[in-house]
Amino acid sequence: MGQKMQLQIGMKQQLRMTQQLQQAIKLLQLSRQELIVSIQEEMIENPALEEMPDSTSEYSRLESGEPPVCPDEGAELGASLRNLDENIGKTDEIDWDSYLNDYQTHTPMPESSYKGFVGEELPSYEATLSAPPTLVEYLMRQVKLTRFDEMQERIACEIIGNINDDGYLVGITPQEIADRLGVDLDSVIYVQETIEEFDPTGVGACDLRECLLAQAEIRYPDNAIVHDILDRHLSLLERKNYKQIARELRTTVERVSAAARVIATLDPRPGVKYNAERPLYITPDVYVDRGSDGEYHVMINDDGLPKLRVSAYYSELVRGGQSPEAAAYIREKMSNARWFLRSLQQRERTIYRVTEAIIQRQHEFFEKGVNYLKPMILRDIAEDTGLSESTISRVTTKKYMHTPQGIYELKFFFTSKISRMDAFGGDDLASTAVQERIRAIIAKEDPRHPLSDQRISEILKDEDIDIARRTVAKYREVMGVLSSSQRKQV
Repeated sequence: MGQKMQLQIGMKQQLRMTQQLQQAIKLLQLSRQELIVSIQEEMIENPALEEMPDSTSEYSRLESGEPPVCPDEGAELGASLRNLDENIGKTDEIDWDSYLNDYQTHTPMPESSYKGFVGEELPSYEATLSAPPTLVEYLMRQVKLTRFDEMQERIACEIIGNINDDGYLVGITPQEIADRLGVDLDSVIYVQETIEEFDPTGVGACDLRECLLAQAEIRYPDNAIVHDILDRHLSLLERKNYKQIARELRTTVERVSAAARVIATLDPRPGVKYNAERPLYITPDVYVDRGSDGEYHVMINDDGLPKLRVSAYYSELVRGGQSPEAAAYIREKMSNARWFLRSLQQRERTIYRVTEAIIQRQHEFFEKGVNYLKPMILRDIAEDTGLSESTISRVTTKKYMHTPQGIYELKFFFTSKISRMDAFGGDDLASTAVQERIRAIIAKEDPRHPLSDQRISEILKDEDIDIARRTVAKYREVMGVLSSSQRKQV
């Protein structure tokens, strides 16, 4: 049978993602900071959007389309111009050098904020604007103060450029640096060892052993046992196997323990304090407070978010007899502005509904704390709110809730289920609550005889919590808790 091409007309239904729907979904999953940036970008791109003034009277005036009126505007402007003319040519009598050196803030400060400056001058203006140098900048300054020749400076730049935030040389070996620059390996080793003596000491090392050894040689040059442990027995030290170290070094456990305490004063990540990153403080998207009626109330946090509206000026332009092209452009921008505002309102309503549903299911958490967190999955909140699981996932991503128990990400409340051994012993537990129980058990253990994962599992089973040893190990690693051999104190 022959094949041929032909045209056919048919009808079918399909779901299409319009640009407005894509925008609404995008806004729904943005964090607070990302939302502020998105709003600012939309205001730049869409002139039909404007920010509301804080004044209520000014808002009502602009709503009606009337331009803002300033009383005696012409008189004030004339007075300002005359004042400017009268002062042109006069000598500037301000002592700027004295002002900058003796800068005082005009904002009253509490006593605690200037404690230590009583009877003294406050820090200079320049000191209040200084920024700490990055690790690379700090090391390069020290290179300039070192008696390196031109080739050694090139080697130093190559090494420093490959140092990570922790202070280690990564991604390249000294041999590869030597091959790239066409120098011998000894020259690279010499420059690297010199950099390791910079501040912070140990920076530029290839591994932990090399980093700690460089610090020990500077800070404890005469402590031979510390050098020996770092050079040959670091793996045993990590497991706190002091007896084996003592046998191999032919010394006492007490001396090895004392050396371990000395090694604990060294910095395994010397570059961290010069990391250029600044701490990011969390601003809650929603507040949950208990009212006088004993019920928990939800309040969306809109502080710091621009309050937008459709420009009344552009509404007047549409009715002002503009050209068809201009009128079509204005109507499009106004339509986009209204949809953007509707998407923002929908985002707030969705966050509000999801938060209320979480409160209903996790009421005991808000009353008593993390140990009373219940198992909950996305489907539970989706059924309570009538929304899809994908929408719940977007709403709870990078959103934070301020509760009487602290600030938590909305994702925090969704946890897996840990069954109880006794079917009549009560409700199932959330995995987060079990993690807190493990943390509490470890906090009460004897440091000289820490509990193994198997022993913790047995303790939990005595409390009717069915959990395996490997699950205890997984939760311990998630919480950043060391193993029993590493927690042991001699």
